[in-house]
Amino acid sequence: MIDTKWAFQRYESLRAALPSAAFCQDSRNGRDLSDTAPDFDAYILDAFGVLNRGETAIEGAVEQMAALRALGKRLIVLTNAASYTRGEILAKYHRLGFDFDASEVVSSRDVAFANLTTLLPSQVWAAAAAQGDDFSDAPTTARIAHLADNPDLLNTAGGILLLSSARWREADTAAVVQALQHRPRPLVVANPDLVAPREEGLSLEPGLIAHDIIAQTGLRAEFYGKPYGNAFEVALNQLAGIPRHRIAMVGDTLHTDVLGGAAAGIGTILITDHGLFRGHDVAPFIRSSGIRPDWVVATT
Repeated sequence: MIDTKWAFQRYESLRAALPSAAFCQDSRNGRDLSDTAPDFDAYILDAFGVLNRGETAIEGAVEQMAALRALGKRLIVLTNAASYTRGEILAKYHRLGFDFDASEVVSSRDVAFANLTTLLPSQVWAAAAAQGDDFSDAPTTARIAHLADNPDLLNTAGGILLLSSARWREADTAAVVQALQHRPRPLVVANPDLVAPREEGLSLEPGLIAHDIIAQTGLRAEFYGKPYGNAFEVALNQLAGIPRHRIAMVGDTLHTDVLGGAAAGIGTILITDHGLFRGHDVAPFIRSSGIRPDWVVATT
């Protein structure tokens, strides 16, 4: 059963592969982000569980972003939603009522794409991607093709790229494992999340697929996105001039948002009511993992 406890234990089982960080002694508690405003000048915002749940805006989130802007706070969205181009992400958030511009969105997809040609200069990437993804936002030198449309790519492609789990089945994992055991190649993961909160529950994400492949092949993967430093550095470059202790990562998970933010040397805020810990007392999870956010607030 895919639920919060299962996801938490799965993240904990992978702890050695995640960044290390130091945490505060005690978390402060608040109702929403307005309670944290005296502590921070900028917020790096997770999307799922903070701004939206699936395709629905979280109640009050649009108004809260406007209120933070009115206080002079800087806002950056840092998302592991690698199925979307940046234009598609912006369109989605504008449709939901948010006013972010292109400079305020950092996607793990963008971070991964920026590194593809370095990892594999001239060969094709076999991509697990959403139907209709045309990869038009990738560098012109990066050659990417849909694995679902051409399974023979497992034999011919120079590397495997995980962007989306939307069309993935268990049989696909077995096929990739077999192909990589036969001929080891680069594996790039543009969404390190294991699960994501949606209207109907938790969905399985590319990070989970990747760790299953790693466990069965013994190969390593290149991860881009939270909790890894590559994504945080891109976001922090957008906030140059603001001291790191005055910047907070806001998210709904301990192992991606809070751990990643702490590893990057910035403040951390856990939202409890809309994402992974929805309907749960988060305190036992914090005690068990030792991943302690600077703030715990109920809602955005």
